[in-house]
Amino acid sequence: MKLTLLTAAHLRHALPMPEAVEAMKEAFAELSTGRATAPQRLVLPVEPAGGSTLLKPALTRSGLGAKLVSVFPGNRSRGLPTVSGLMVLLDRDTGVPTALCDGTFLTAWRTGAASGAATDLLARQNVRTAALFGCGAQARTQALAIDAVRRLETIRVFARTASAVEDFCAEMQPRLRARLVALTSPRQAIDGAEVICTATSSSSPVFDGRTLGPGVHINGVGSFTAEMQEVDAETVGRSRVFVDSRSAALAEAGDLVTAARAGRTTPTEWTELGEVAAGTRPGRRSSQEITFFKSVGVAVQDVVALVRALEGARRLGLGTVVEL
Repeated sequence: MKLTLLTAAHLRHALPMPEAVEAMKEAFAELSTGRATAPQRLVLPVEPAGGSTLLKPALTRSGLGAKLVSVFPGNRSRGLPTVSGLMVLLDRDTGVPTALCDGTFLTAWRTGAASGAATDLLARQNVRTAALFGCGAQARTQALAIDAVRRLETIRVFARTASAVEDFCAEMQPRLRARLVALTSPRQAIDGAEVICTATSSSSPVFDGRTLGPGVHINGVGSFTAEMQEVDAETVGRSRVFVDSRSAALAEAGDLVTAARAGRTTPTEWTELGEVAAGTRPGRRSSQEITFFKSVGVAVQDVVALVRALEGARRLGLGTVVEL
């Protein structure tokens, strides 16, 4: 058995963010039109460590694969990543493994690209100001993605730790066209913002939805369990809601589950982003409409992203082939 091994650096070069954004449109369209299969993820609680390990398989037109991800919050005190993982790609005809990659980086990269796809499909064309909540790995790819699909002038950055925001801005500014601005309050960040991205681990809302202006587009990617809620029910109630998967959102999107329980939204009203990408349902309907894309992540994203990355890596001569 021969496997192609791809590191984070290989993935970044083999699948540049603009290409990753287009790959996510393809992945979502396949899922929403029934051309891809992605069972609900399997979650294995790991006690007493307080962590969880998740298995996420998918079959698409272009590939077959599965991702194994561990989320161990206690790793932070050990100086280790709280999220780690591996992604394996299998041959569609034989089931034989063909490629293995850094699942942690792939998750962050395709999550950012998903917000890029949502922003491209739903945000107004002339947006100039964005707000970003969080400054971790997910926030980095969010910034790269929205910067790739819109000619932004400013991205305002807010997080609980001011020094972390400063470090984020110093690291990311050379990689972006937009100017990064560190802000000290959520209200400052969203005042006049036309695109908002939330990429935090918060279990409570990070901004007040009553202060949102008309026509804003929001990407919410940080909360991934039914107990987490980084976007409040007010925001959900004021927005037209888009999701990566209705079934996954019902099981995992605390922002939407909480709002639905409060009577501020109804799952039957949600639109899958893939339906917009496939042209079967409309995206933004007016310049005043508030749009909210809630992503919990689906395995078809990982498979399509790795297939595209593997193709790019082969063209560029990247990766290491090992025989097992």
